[in-house]
Amino acid sequence: MILHIVARGRIGRSPEADLVARYLKRIAWPTRVTELPDTGGRAPALPGQAKRVLLDEKGEMLSSVEFATLLGRWRDDGVRETRFLIGAADGFDNAERAGADRLLSFGRATWPHMMARAMLAEQLFRATSILANHPYHREG
Repeated sequence: MILHIVARGRIGRSPEADLVARYLKRIAWPTRVTELPDTGGRAPALPGQAKRVLLDEKGEMLSSVEFATLLGRWRDDGVRETRFLIGAADGFDNAERAGADRLLSFGRATWPHMMARAMLAEQLFRATSILANHPYHREG
């Protein structure tokens, strides 16, 4: 299954970009990143057998193990791509939320979208590590 991050805004050369690259490089699953301008621009067409996850303040807060379990279930069910969308400063509207398969939140705090991208990359690495029984994730 492809893990595809579609994010508003260009990350450029920055500490956040270094973190994203660091974690994505470590993921054994195929990954892809698509950057869109802050306004306008369209995400690539969503292929069949794909899931659409919006990172949104109104989303569900999952533990890392719950997130891994969700990705593992989708992978095992034949989902070809899970697309994670990170919005611009104004986030997503109700129509975009309604069209998502899942809304995901990293907590009640509002995070800059560049930090959210780095946090997502780390959680994707953590989830795939959990599914591979890799010791990166340790339950305490």
